[in-house]
Amino acid sequence: MREQIDSFLNYLAVERGLSSNTLDAYFNDLSGLVEFLEMRPGEERPGKGRDGQGRWADVSASCIAAYVDDLDERGYARSTRARKIASLKSMFRFLREEGLVEDNPTEGLRSPRAGRNLPKALSIEQVDLLMDSLYLDNSPEGIRDAAMVEVLYAAGLRVSELVGLDIRDVDLEVGSVRCIGKGSKERVVPLHGQALESVNAYLDAARPHFERTPGVPALFLNRNGRRLTRQGFWLRLKRAARAAGIPGNITPHTLRHSFATHMLRGGASLRHVQEMLGHASIATTQIYTHLTSEHVREEYDRAFPRA
Repeated sequence: MREQIDSFLNYLAVERGLSSNTLDAYFNDLSGLVEFLEMRPGEERPGKGRDGQGRWADVSASCIAAYVDDLDERGYARSTRARKIASLKSMFRFLREEGLVEDNPTEGLRSPRAGRNLPKALSIEQVDLLMDSLYLDNSPEGIRDAAMVEVLYAAGLRVSELVGLDIRDVDLEVGSVRCIGKGSKERVVPLHGQALESVNAYLDAARPHFERTPGVPALFLNRNGRRLTRQGFWLRLKRAARAAGIPGNITPHTLRHSFATHMLRGGASLRHVQEMLGHASIATTQIYTHLTSEHVREEYDRAFPRA
C-alpha cells in the first residue's frame, strides 16, 4: 500500500506541482490510514498482495467509516478531519484512474461541517432515563441491552471493545472488566455495583436463551448465538434512546464521551481518565476539559449574584 502512496505523491509533485509541505501532509494523512488498517483484527484487515503489503482494492467503505470514527474519537479538529478525508478521496480517485481499484469506498463520504469540535455528552439525568427505559424490558434482549449499556457507560469502553468482550473478561468478584484496545493494548477498568449486577442478571437469565453452542466465549450474544456486532448494538441503543425520549443522534461514542465528562466533573484526574479510556496520549483526553470548563461556567453564571 505504501508503494502506491509513493506513486500518488510523485503524481502530485510532477503533474500538479504541489509544494513539499502539501506532499508531506498527504503522506501523513495516508500513512495514518494504513497504520489504522494494519492494527485492525485479522478478518477486518485488507488482504496482502505478492509484496506482503495490504491491498487498496480490499479497503471497504466500512473500513473507511471506522477510520473516520477513529479520527473523531481521538479528538482531531474538524478542519484536520476534513483535510484527511480530502486526502483519502484524492488517493482513491488516483487509484481508480490508474486501474488499481474497481470501487471507490470514499464515494458519498462527507467532510465534517465547520463548527466547534466538541464530543457530545448526555447529562446524568439522561443516562438515568436511558437506563430506566432499558430496565422496563424484561425480555432476554432487554436484559442483555441493559447490561451492555451499563458496562459501556461504567467503563467508558469503545463499542468494538464492548462487543469483543468474552465471559472471562468480566471479574464479578473483583468488580472489573478487562478489554483489549487499540494496538492490542490491554487495560483493566473498574465496574460499579449496578453494572456488575446487570451483567450477573444477564449471565443467569438471558445469555442461556441466546446460547446455541456450548462453550462460546463471547459475553454478549445475538439471537443466532453469535457475538453481537457493533452495528447490531448501535441499532438497539438508538431504539432505547428513542424510547427514553432522548433527542439527537445517540451513539456508543456518546456514552463513552459521557463517561469521560462525568468522571472529570466528579473530580477524577485527567491522567486517571486517560488510563481508563485507553488513550495513548493525554492530549486526546484533554478535549473533555473543554466540556467540564463549560459546565463550570454554567454553574458560575447560575450561582454568582452579579453574573
